[in-house]
Amino acid sequence: MPVVDPEKLISLQRNAEEVRNICILAHVDHGKTSLTDALIATNGIISPKLAGKIRYLDSRPDEQLRGITMESSAISLYFSMLRRSLAEAAPVQKEYLINLIDSPGHIDFSSEVSTASRLCDGALVLVDAVEGVCSQTVTVLRQTWTEHLKPLLVINKVDRLITELRMSPGEAYTHLSKLLEQVNAVIGSFYQGERMEEDLQWRERVEQRVAAAAVKEQEKAERKVSKALTGILDDDESVVTTSAAGEFEEKDDEDLYFSPEKNNVIFSSAVDGWAFTVRQFASIYEKKLGMKRSVLEKVLWGDFYLEPKTRRVLGSKHLKGRALKPMFVQLVLENIWAVYEATTGGTNGRGDPALLEKITKSLSLTIPPHVLRSKDPRAILTTVLAAWLPLSTAVLVSVTEYLPAPPASQASRLLRLIEASPGAKNVDSAIQEAMVHLKASKNDPVVAYVSKMVAIPSSELPENKRRAGISMSGEEARDLARRKRAEIARAAKDAVSDVVGDLSTKLDNAQIDDTNDNTNDTEAENIEDPENLIGFARLYSGTLSVGDSVYVLSPRFSPANPHKAPEPQKVTVTGLYLMMGRSLEKLTSVPAGVVFGIAGLEGHILKSGTLCSQLEGAVNLAGANMGSQPIVRVALEPVNPGDIGKMIHGMKLLEQSDPCAQYEVLESGEHVISTAGELHLERCLKDLRERFARCEIQAGEPIVPYRETIVNAAEMAPPKDKTLPRGTVIGVTASKQIIIRLRVRPLPLAVTEFLEKNVGAVQRLYSERRAEEESNREGLDDPASLSRDDADHAPTADRSLFSLLEFRENLQAVFAHEKGQPEIWADVVEKIAAFGPRRTGPNLLIDVTEHGTCQRFLQEGRSTTHETPRTSKADGLTARDFSDKISYGFQLATIQGPLCHEPVQGIAVFLEEVTVAAPGEDESSARETHGRLTSEVIKIVRDSIRQGFLDWSPRLCLAMYSCEIQASADVLGRVYGVITRRRGRIVSESLHEGTPFFSILALLPVAESFGFSEEMLTRTSGGASPQLVFHGFSSTILDEDPFWVPHTEDELEDLGALADRENVAKRYMDAVRARKGLVVKGKLVDAEKQKTLKR
Repeated sequence: MPVVDPEKLISLQRNAEEVRNICILAHVDHGKTSLTDALIATNGIISPKLAGKIRYLDSRPDEQLRGITMESSAISLYFSMLRRSLAEAAPVQKEYLINLIDSPGHIDFSSEVSTASRLCDGALVLVDAVEGVCSQTVTVLRQTWTEHLKPLLVINKVDRLITELRMSPGEAYTHLSKLLEQVNAVIGSFYQGERMEEDLQWRERVEQRVAAAAVKEQEKAERKVSKALTGILDDDESVVTTSAAGEFEEKDDEDLYFSPEKNNVIFSSAVDGWAFTVRQFASIYEKKLGMKRSVLEKVLWGDFYLEPKTRRVLGSKHLKGRALKPMFVQLVLENIWAVYEATTGGTNGRGDPALLEKITKSLSLTIPPHVLRSKDPRAILTTVLAAWLPLSTAVLVSVTEYLPAPPASQASRLLRLIEASPGAKNVDSAIQEAMVHLKASKNDPVVAYVSKMVAIPSSELPENKRRAGISMSGEEARDLARRKRAEIARAAKDAVSDVVGDLSTKLDNAQIDDTNDNTNDTEAENIEDPENLIGFARLYSGTLSVGDSVYVLSPRFSPANPHKAPEPQKVTVTGLYLMMGRSLEKLTSVPAGVVFGIAGLEGHILKSGTLCSQLEGAVNLAGANMGSQPIVRVALEPVNPGDIGKMIHGMKLLEQSDPCAQYEVLESGEHVISTAGELHLERCLKDLRERFARCEIQAGEPIVPYRETIVNAAEMAPPKDKTLPRGTVIGVTASKQIIIRLRVRPLPLAVTEFLEKNVGAVQRLYSERRAEEESNREGLDDPASLSRDDADHAPTADRSLFSLLEFRENLQAVFAHEKGQPEIWADVVEKIAAFGPRRTGPNLLIDVTEHGTCQRFLQEGRSTTHETPRTSKADGLTARDFSDKISYGFQLATIQGPLCHEPVQGIAVFLEEVTVAAPGEDESSARETHGRLTSEVIKIVRDSIRQGFLDWSPRLCLAMYSCEIQASADVLGRVYGVITRRRGRIVSESLHEGTPFFSILALLPVAESFGFSEEMLTRTSGGASPQLVFHGFSSTILDEDPFWVPHTEDELEDLGALADRENVAKRYMDAVRARKGLVVKGKLVDAEKQKTLKR
């Protein structure tokens, strides 16, 4: 097909009904990029022979080298076909614009999937016919569910069932049926979860209405006694209230599932270039069988059989013992199997020429003679199948017929996105209506969502590239020749001159070049191709043109308070681009409903944001859920200290252009980058060195996060103070004026897990409390270390988060199920004063003092309980005056634990007593005393919590990866060996039915994961490739006290006084302490003895 003119694509943007915005989602190596290549070949951009080999959208060299996609890329494609409005009408050509986004499948780049899905209306979900549903398949299906995208299932690599597994058509049909059931089971789990949540919400609404009706009935009865004349009105109100409850409406989930007869399943082989749907074969057999196409579409898949004599369709109940094959096997799969047998089958793998000739004649296919003479049987195979069942036709026809256009998509999904946005009640109705109804006129409000920033070299921008077919002018040619001659002469002169002469020549050249604006420095700057950040965006309403001014809304923006600092800035659009994979095409304006690139946002958007033409009543759409969180941190420094400025600038550019990478400067001055995994880290370092910083950068050892906790072990050292219960500490300030008694206890494991899962709910409750009391808040401000976390978690209107009442009830239920010492946890929920660290962590500060020193976090109207009467000026200070200082000390103690200054989890701090001594006669005023005691209280609370922590048996919680591996039986032992050597634990092992592949699920410490994938590939010769997903922090993998020493007779006899067994927990702790510059207690080896250590 000839190359499509970009002007043709630009003109199609104006007709929103003929536009399709789709993304391709799948597990790694399931064929996304190969499928994309086949679709790109239809527009003449690449040769059809190179489809699946050139990997056109993998524009990065490391993507081509590794064979995986690392960045989501977009391209616009043209597609036309003949359509009939009626069966008797003449076909009319219809033209479509397909905005296609290819996304990565590796778990390290899940954030790229999130950014791609928010911009689209539909998704092609690919599943490998052999490997089936994998971990990332479930992730991308969940992404389509949460983003309300309409999915189209593509079962790819069907050829592997023929060539690798050697299945018969009947076996393949059974295998495909089970695979389809697995995918539908995943969709069904999402539906059931949402339905149960809606059912719970409906029951709560009914209970509230019943309670309100009961209150009204009571009020009505009271009013009847006093005023009998109001009875009729009360009866009417009662009827209205009762009828308002209604009944729960069951939703029909039939349209959610994949089924070939619904035209939402495609069977394909991207590497061989063929694909088909049931509808295609229904049109082929329509005339041969004398059946209507609509009937054939319903019976070609499923337990339907064709009676050979009468050509009637029979169900499974009417077989009467006859051994008939399902119609899908008989009419579809057997024909495809026959093509493979005729081209690549046989004993020598050269096929059967006679059978091939028979097939081509029956299908009315013409194969070029040079292909038939080819010695490569795969060339014949791909030619026959591409002519009979072209992949692009099956996919693009299904996309245009099944997936929605922007008007239909926005009408169905945008209302829910707007309702879930921050401050949804304050969104302007005009903006909401324009977005839902896709109003694209110049006068309508402009709303666009920027999902990520893409770094593009300046040389790749359309305005800096010479268009093909345009020759240089004479002056340009002469200037180019002059510069080339100067470069050649300078290189020759440098080669023959000595050091001194070379220096003087360069100085002379520098003086001459300065006059001509061609200095070496300037030349070096010209050689360096600076990066430009282009926004990857989708326009939801209005028309955006170059030169327009729009407001940039950050993820923290809320229309309820649009002018709150930092106030959104207005920027001018400097460029608009049509995304064409490896290149860009310049645009002057963009209508609503399309995906495009936008320039002019550099420095205004960090990762994602919303563009709006008005500030009052604007909507904030920036809230895409990132699939992976940055867990691997590495400290960087330039090889040349003079390049520190370049490195910092490059890291800031990297943070903006990568949706998942984060840059921060630690208190020690280290410049740290956080990434999602080892492969993601490798890509970020490569980008820093070659694109953003353009200098040599060396990376330190990966900084692995840990958590510190305590357990009630069977064998523990006796308490530090034997007169007090374990974990109890009495702290006295340096001035002896304040005495604080507190007790540290380990939280039940179920409570810790509940708090970890509901961090968002705690954050929202804290944000609401802080907003209510912002004007009345006094005392110490939030520490700087906490402000970054508050900025990273903007309050949202997510319906899945608990309200205050729901959170309190659920937390009480979790405490009630605790079997050990239930009297301790009986009423602690009402006494919770704070969560920590960062106000949201899985640690509790519980106020059990007699008069309630601290504010109660989970009590409604708690601000009224904080007031304390003061008796006199001399006795002005009370325990409650230090409540915020106690809370701040708790935050400091939990953000840096006593083991190695890592965050703490799973502890409860009971504040038992706070005593404030009356000041002496020579003491200063209460205000001055309060200021002096502030630091003392914070320090004594922090140190007391750490002391109480060490009174128990401490543990290091390791960051864990959930590792999924698919491997064949012959390499299973090697897989287990690699996992065991790295202190991993096998969770489950299952055999994929009908295949020789095992699916292994294991837990692996992040600290032991570096180099794991490479070692796994090496040991298994490429037979097993792991997928690592962050699982959380676990103390059960390493159940060892870092301070353990042998003290019983048996331990001393077995291990000796020096404990010959390595304490792995202590090794991890000492490594973190050494990195942070803390004191490490170790054995010093004399320098003279180091030479003889090996003897």
